[in-house]
Amino acid sequence: MKPRTKSAGLWLLAWRRLLADRVAVVSMVVVGLFLVMMAASGLNLIAAHWNEEVAVGYAPPAFLGAAKRAAAATVQHAGNEPNAYPGTVKDPLATEIAELRAQIAGSATPAGPEGELSIDGIKVVDPLATEMAEILGSTKAVEEKRELADALPFGADKWGRDVVSKTIKGSETSIFVGLTAALVAVVIGTVLGAFAGYYGGKVDDFFNWFYSVFTAIPYMLLILAIAAVLNQRGVMAVVLILGLTGWTGIYRLVRAEYLKHKSREYVQAADAIGASNRRRMFVHIFPNISHVSLVQLSVNTVGFIKSEVILSFLGFGVPVDKVSWGSMLNEAQNELILGYWWQLVAATIAMALLVTAFSMFTDALRDALDPKIK
Repeated sequence: MKPRTKSAGLWLLAWRRLLADRVAVVSMVVVGLFLVMMAASGLNLIAAHWNEEVAVGYAPPAFLGAAKRAAAATVQHAGNEPNAYPGTVKDPLATEIAELRAQIAGSATPAGPEGELSIDGIKVVDPLATEMAEILGSTKAVEEKRELADALPFGADKWGRDVVSKTIKGSETSIFVGLTAALVAVVIGTVLGAFAGYYGGKVDDFFNWFYSVFTAIPYMLLILAIAAVLNQRGVMAVVLILGLTGWTGIYRLVRAEYLKHKSREYVQAADAIGASNRRRMFVHIFPNISHVSLVQLSVNTVGFIKSEVILSFLGFGVPVDKVSWGSMLNEAQNELILGYWWQLVAATIAMALLVTAFSMFTDALRDALDPKIK
């Protein structure tokens, strides 16, 4: 007697289809690397000192070459630290003090801590000694920061912070907001869609009315209105704003699936053996439509990452002590006018790479979980 072979289930078949798609594998690897980077940044394993001043302000990227970096460093800009001491610092009284030292070399005592000399008990003081020491120390520190700036791939921002470290730390906030807000929206949309689709009648009418109220207002205007009313800035505030307003699309799809599945034979069999309504909804029906929620989770993650960037760009996003891709773009709009484009490019490349990879992975996941595809 031949042993019985167990046929592959939906998830195993979907996984095999996913691995057979090279684009899906590449996009999945890219998304995985971003998630690992987010976790490492959250644990302070990388970019832990992103807010420290490691170079002069607006230090150009290292890939521009020495000539272009030198030209950019000499651009005159009021109040900018790289131009605070553009030339060699000289003490205007150095020559006179040296001549005086030579004249009184035989009778003078060594200079004190403030550059003092004495002739027959009369003190001769260099009035600029302390100030010149501070200026020379500051100049030396600026030169050291200029040397460190040569090792920064994407240069530094206004405050001399490494743009690459800032981008990595910004991914922690943006990806966390996108994933968490998408999870909140999926839970709300799935639960409301399950109740509306399974019970029907007045329950369905009530949730459809609630759904219509949210969809009657343009999505971005609704987000901005709620953000303005709450008047609170913070990561969790952004998560709640996006999660509580982004469940409508998931609700519509889940409701349609429950309307279709509630009259099928396996649900009627569960009813015959005495299964409760809640058990039929979430134990029997939900596993068969869970791929819809999973796909919508990845779709909404991409959308919420872009929404967080827009909110932070408009000033409704994360607070000033946090950094995200949106806050970097908000800073870069003023820097771009002055010709400092590297922070804008770094944040844009990171966001475009993640959003593109996540979108391609979502498309591949939708195809892999489609039961009509064999």
